[in-house]
Amino acid sequence: MTYRNALSEQAPFARVLHLLVALLALGGFAIELVVALTGGPGTAPTHAERIVRLFSYFTIQSNLLIGGVSLALALDPRRDGPVFRVLRLDALLCIAVTGIVYNTVLRGLVELTGAGMVSNVMLHVLSPVLAVVAWVLVGPRPRVTARTVWWSVVYPIAWLVYTFVRGAATGWYPYPFLDVTELGYAGALINSAGVAVVFLALAWGVRWADGRLPDTDRSRVPA
Repeated sequence: MTYRNALSEQAPFARVLHLLVALLALGGFAIELVVALTGGPGTAPTHAERIVRLFSYFTIQSNLLIGGVSLALALDPRRDGPVFRVLRLDALLCIAVTGIVYNTVLRGLVELTGAGMVSNVMLHVLSPVLAVVAWVLVGPRPRVTARTVWWSVVYPIAWLVYTFVRGAATGWYPYPFLDVTELGYAGALINSAGVAVVFLALAWGVRWADGRLPDTDRSRVPA
């Protein structure tokens, strides 16, 4: 079997995997959004504030990012471009960090039932695991350069800045390990640095693996 034929036969499998990731990520978000829209203000002072808080969670943003990127790849596994490469890497790294941080630090802090339990598993377990599996199996690769890695850092830094600025104005922080009210800025920044180290370690790990795992980039198939 030629290299071109092997990649052609892999394309339907790649589409299915990317679509499954998109359905898990966007489906989990849809459940959370419906609950927020129909459940009143909850613990927030207003209903509008509850919606803003929902979109302020790194978990939600990460799942929206991996969901959108995966949907784009399901439609066209050859999708490429400098900006898309950064988005793809960001989506992979952010959803991986979401899974790691939740399952090592945040699991069990809030008791969940019903729809909340279902969406929680989708957003924090199934989506992260399948997203990483999909990248390992079907890529697309190679796509990660040192430049791509450094550009991928912009989004999480912007999210941290937003979180601390909004937290200072409202007194609400999305995660306990970032709560300046409880930890002070020193404690919150130390925790942020720890997460940043994990993010960068994963980023350079992906950069290393990107050049060593099998080439799946159908945009560069030789004649």
